[in-house]
Amino acid sequence: MHYLKDPDAIYARSFAIIGEEVDLSSLAVRLRPVATRLIHACGMTDILPDLCIDEAIVPAVRNALTQGRPILADCEMLKSAIISRHLPPGTEIICTLNHPDAAMRGQRLGITRSSAAVALWEPHLAGAVVCIGNAPTALFALLEMIDAGAPKPAAIVAFPVGFVGAAEAKAELAANPRGVPFATLLGRRGGSAMAAAAVNAMFAGRAA
Repeated sequence: MHYLKDPDAIYARSFAIIGEEVDLSSLAVRLRPVATRLIHACGMTDILPDLCIDEAIVPAVRNALTQGRPILADCEMLKSAIISRHLPPGTEIICTLNHPDAAMRGQRLGITRSSAAVALWEPHLAGAVVCIGNAPTALFALLEMIDAGAPKPAAIVAFPVGFVGAAEAKAELAANPRGVPFATLLGRRGGSAMAAAAVNAMFAGRAA
């Protein structure tokens, strides 16, 4: 079988195809690599109209991680997909989904484990980078925490996916980001690969 095998050539050709098929001129220059890698991560060239990215998110994420703040991830898949070697040395990626307290709190309150796990972020939340790639309830819980007076993160990268709550959670974030720079994809589409790709792109890493 004849197919392209060289990894650099594959990436170059992939990004060239995206450049041929998608007009990114409506985006600020610093956001175009992020959009390109998001398209590359999902294989869909039609996401641009639904993509909401605050231009301030790129410096916000870079500054936060350079200053030693952590990334708070809503699931292990997302945590694994973020390319840690491209981040500032010592960057911590925290996922509390499998913490015993998350399961117990979820059962006690009758809420999802993802939502319960967000409560465990509070000691780390101030100035952190929040990255959500799976659970709409995690994004709802985060926004509720901020509304209740929790410290604000430096940035919110929100790509929860699904048929129940995903579109609504992202619409709430886009309508009222609580003064926090954010990136999201409106509607049902999203996922951990896209959330990781956004963070990876901000540090010139390849999309997961």
